[in-house]
Amino acid sequence: MIRFNGFRGTLVALVPIIAIAWGSVAALAQAPAPAASPSPAPSASPVPPAATPTPAPPPAETKSPADAPSTAQSPTPPASAPVQTADPFGEEFTLEPKKVVMVKGSANWDSAFDSLTDSLKALTALLEKQNIKPTGNAMIVYTSTDDTGFTFIAEIPVDQEVKNLGKNMSMGNSPDGKALKFVHRGSYDNMDNTYEAITNHLDDKKLEAKDTFIEEYTTDPLKTAEDKLVINVYVPLK
Repeated sequence: MIRFNGFRGTLVALVPIIAIAWGSVAALAQAPAPAASPSPAPSASPVPPAATPTPAPPPAETKSPADAPSTAQSPTPPASAPVQTADPFGEEFTLEPKKVVMVKGSANWDSAFDSLTDSLKALTALLEKQNIKPTGNAMIVYTSTDDTGFTFIAEIPVDQEVKNLGKNMSMGNSPDGKALKFVHRGSYDNMDNTYEAITNHLDDKKLEAKDTFIEEYTTDPLKTAEDKLVINVYVPLK
């Protein structure tokens, strides 16, 4: 079992309109029709009958304030932001072997990230020179660790043979088999927090890891700001 004393020194065990309901305003009481004027006293001359008084028009329909257009429309609530789903943490995963060009290296913890990116730069330069495009994300396979540093293999998936390989370079296959998948977001300097959480997860589940682990860089470590890195961590199980 690899013992980790931090990721840069402490990796400990590896390789979550409020609309007020206005009551309808009561209709105004209809004004009583004016009383008919009394007929004048009868006289000898015939008097035409009094004209029937025109009834007062009914009051205009009174509308509820809710019916009237609002002068101050309530603001439209903003569209809900998409829910951020949690990254996988301890998800069972099957690694499929990929053809890769690789280079072996070693580093101390103080210069870990620089050493890893230097190896990936060397592989990338070789591929660009031969006009070969990667077929997947760059990977780092950690093969051993101790208090001072670690050994690793930097790998880039390809679909053809790469020629003119440099020192410590070779062709091969990436690791395969059953593993657990974890996700790290942010700086490489904060990887120790992720690995501590991984260690606790393995302890809680009483799982035993193999003497290796794999990092897959889903963001290009050569072009991405370090605090924006997204790294899948795969832990092969015994």
